Amino acid sequence: MEHEELADLNQWLWSESGRYVRSWEQRYISRLLRQVFGYHAVQIGLPEWDFMRHNRILHKWSSTQHEPCQPTTYAMVMCAAEHLPFANESLDLLVLPHTLETSSDPHQVLREVERVLVPEGSVVISGFNPWSIWSLADRLPGLEQRLPIQPSLHLSPWRVADWLELLSFEMTDQVFGGYGPLCGQRKWIRRWYFMEKWGARMWPVLGGLYVFKAKKRVNQITMVGLDWSKARHGMMRPNVAVTKPQMNQSKSTQLKP
Repeated sequence: MEHEELADLNQWLWSESGRYVRSWEQRYISRLLRQVFGYHAVQIGLPEWDFMRHNRILHKWSSTQHEPCQPTTYAMVMCAAEHLPFANESLDLLVLPHTLETSSDPHQVLREVERVLVPEGSVVISGFNPWSIWSLADRLPGLEQRLPIQPSLHLSPWRVADWLELLSFEMTDQVFGGYGPLCGQRKWIRRWYFMEKWGARMWPVLGGLYVFKAKKRVNQITMVGLDWSKARHGMMRPNVAVTKPQMNQSKSTQLKP
């Protein structure tokens, strides 16, 4: 089921509706990542789409459990999101585009996120909002399902935030979008785009999409006599097997805000 959901999502992102969703997520994820710094970053899932392109971290990887359908920008790490092959506290940034929704165990994914992130490291998560018109419409009997992921698998941002809080994360940014109807033609998407501004003002938390950033908080204990800079550099570089990266030639359709 997990592989089927990922395949459906990846294929759907090429449709007009999918391009709209991908463009919106790319725009706001990029904004959240511009001020994230560090040494190593990993995008978990959807390696065909580069959501880290505007981040300035030097060493970047993409990870997936299955062979990608398209060439990827970064070196690939073949692994399950529930079992990341990285050392404890070895990554500065993780990006999870719809990763929790397509995982059979989203709790375990977040536990792995907490394990591999350094103190003050950041995670950015995107997903479909189960309280939106998009998700509710897919739940109505007799109507054709428009979203690639079953509504029962959509995770509310508040539930995910609660899970992260239990793991000592602090929510720092949250954005909602996707307030207009989910149309299959570009002309109708553009015609309804005025709903983005209205929805953000009138019913902000009911958007079809959400993106948020959380930071790992830990109690700081200073150990006398230990050079933390050397210790950190000694464990930062993940020891994993990667494949040679290929540049992704596809371009997403950017919608004007």
